[in-house]
Amino acid sequence: MVGGLKPGDPQRIGPYRLAGRLGRGGMGHVYLGLSAGGRPVAVKVIRADLAADPEFRVRFAREVAAVRRVSGLFTALVVDADVDSAVPWLATAYVAGPSLAEAVTGDGPMATRPALALAAGLAESLSAIHAAGVVHCDLKPSNVLLSPDGPRVIDFGISRAAGTVSAAGIGWVTGSPGFMSPEQALGGEIGPPSDIFSLGAVLAFAATGRGPFGPGSRPEVAYRLVYGPPDLGEMPSRLRPLVERCLAKDPGRRPTADEVLGAANDGRPAPGWLPGPALGALALGALAPARPAELPGRLPGRRRLSRSASRWAPSARAHPARGWRRGPRPRRR
Repeated sequence: MVGGLKPGDPQRIGPYRLAGRLGRGGMGHVYLGLSAGGRPVAVKVIRADLAADPEFRVRFAREVAAVRRVSGLFTALVVDADVDSAVPWLATAYVAGPSLAEAVTGDGPMATRPALALAAGLAESLSAIHAAGVVHCDLKPSNVLLSPDGPRVIDFGISRAAGTVSAAGIGWVTGSPGFMSPEQALGGEIGPPSDIFSLGAVLAFAATGRGPFGPGSRPEVAYRLVYGPPDLGEMPSRLRPLVERCLAKDPGRRPTADEVLGAANDGRPAPGWLPGPALGALALGALAPARPAELPGRLPGRRRLSRSASRWAPSARAHPARGWRRGPRPRRR
């Protein structure tokens, strides 16, 4: 969701006027920006301490050059960047939709059909990423956005160019607990199979509401991730074999992104693939950027989506092109 700018936040980055906060990650803040023509973009602004590190700047410039080669229907494309400014930044296409983490945490796990569509969309996204010689390295539920025509993978902030790289000596921690691959946790070589492991963990979260290696501190989760089996007892039978293959400890035993896509091809995202709660969030406009006249500052008319309000969507008559379906109407307050 879009939050208001805070004291000390910049008002403009490069050619973009900043309109609100979209979130923050290990490398900096992400803002909603508006181009001169009013087009929304997501602008990642690098932390000052990292920007002051010459070695980081070199790595960041290489990564930006690599991710600009990525194209695909299910990725948020890089549209602009400045790696040499006092505050380096990267702008990607803005996707109006909840993250997978928000959707599952707020409204529960996905049913099998939308989870298969999620698997197919993410596999197609990773196929495009890997074809460009890039490894994402941080695929997790908060880096997957749900849009009406399929999921979008975002945040290539710690992506790596070319076939395989070593996590040792990178200078910052890669991956997220419970979703990184065993080779990431051990500081080994990272290649496309690492993203496939993360994909399996993301699908397990989507279908069960929790990660396959349980809660706990980073060392505890990392130990189970490297040495323990995943907990897939609640996985739907249609998804479990695919997720088990993705979560193989040996990178050589994991499927490629194209093989995952083939296994989930009957669930490929199409109009109406989103479950009702995610559609309701889009329908209520809680996740769309405000009109330029309403910015900057607090976004008027925006309120936190309640569980009851998120369970409805407008009828197909109102949005015939999107195939939305009607659910229970929200209660009057």
